[in-house]
Amino acid sequence: MMFKAFLIKYGEIGLKGKNRYLFEDALMRQIRFALDGAGEFSVNKEQGRIFVDALSDYDYDEVLERLGRVFGIVAICPVVECEDNSWDSLTKVTGDYVASVYGDKPFTFKVESRRADKRYPKKSMEISADMGEYLLDRFPQATVDVHHPQVLLNIEIREKTYIYSLSVPGPGGMPVGTNGKAMLLLSGGIDSPVAGYMIAKRGVRIDAVYFHAPPYTSERAKQKVIDLARIVARYAGPIKLNIINFTDIQLAIYEKCPHDELTIIMRRYMMKIAEHIAKEDGCLGLITGESIGQVASQTMQSLAATNEVCTMPVYRPVIGFDKNDIVDISQKIGAFETSILPFEDCCTIFVAKHPVTKPNIRAIQRSEHHLDDVIDGLMETALNTREVLLCEPM
Repeated sequence: MMFKAFLIKYGEIGLKGKNRYLFEDALMRQIRFALDGAGEFSVNKEQGRIFVDALSDYDYDEVLERLGRVFGIVAICPVVECEDNSWDSLTKVTGDYVASVYGDKPFTFKVESRRADKRYPKKSMEISADMGEYLLDRFPQATVDVHHPQVLLNIEIREKTYIYSLSVPGPGGMPVGTNGKAMLLLSGGIDSPVAGYMIAKRGVRIDAVYFHAPPYTSERAKQKVIDLARIVARYAGPIKLNIINFTDIQLAIYEKCPHDELTIIMRRYMMKIAEHIAKEDGCLGLITGESIGQVASQTMQSLAATNEVCTMPVYRPVIGFDKNDIVDISQKIGAFETSILPFEDCCTIFVAKHPVTKPNIRAIQRSEHHLDDVIDGLMETALNTREVLLCEPM
């Protein structure tokens, strides 16, 4: 294997001042977690750089894929190491690397050097100029282009020298676990997995709650949501999924409340239950996949009516997205094909023919009083009988 190490570049972490080391350490933990089972690796940081050194054989494509799911990474650079920092060794290793990657094809290039080890006899500009001269002699088909090179060859002089020209984009964002924890209301649709992915990208650890309604929703519908949680877990880490039996609550709402208000009242009780679990688990907010105007329960008035029962912040990262925008992200993270499987969730089985789109909060509250004699017991039963699963990355 040509590449024995990877240079990991980060973005926003570099702006964190005296707390930067906390974010770097969190990123390193996430890298180790992502690479578990892919081989033996050492993850270390050195002067604003994180290096992943391969200590065993590994699958190159698999490692790039795993690293490409770690929030906080903006670029992954496979590097060739030069243990002996003598100029003869450095030119030979660099030349052999260029020959193996770019062969005898014509190409333009530029050399950029960074001398982190100030004991090295050549300064950065000298390294770049002398290496450029060497490469021009060795590769007659190559030409220098300092403005728009096809190959940007980087040389970093440290205790060892690292040579690289490839840069694979990472997902960006912040390392998971650096910004608290939130509770995702996860359904079997397209939107909520995307919402969970987007909040996790900002460093938030994710728990999730799913509302199941047997026998109206099948075990295959539940398995679909478990699979979606495992897909999001590829990026967010293991997700604790709370599965709530919501059937009796839905039936009570259906029997006792106006049918045009079914969806809003149902959503309000979902939010109450999700918030209860979130507080137990130390979460700092709720996450939903709602987008303004997408359906009747997502108008501005409906969202206000839903929010009214919450004391926690409710984060809606796709609130201003068109459906196509959400679908694009769903496809990118590998959730789309699972999300469109034809197994209904509890949000779709008791849908009013003519749902209210501009609910009046006081009218909704009056309707909910019809549930006073049963709802507390039903909610307590739903919470006490919930199923809790730990969803590992798929």
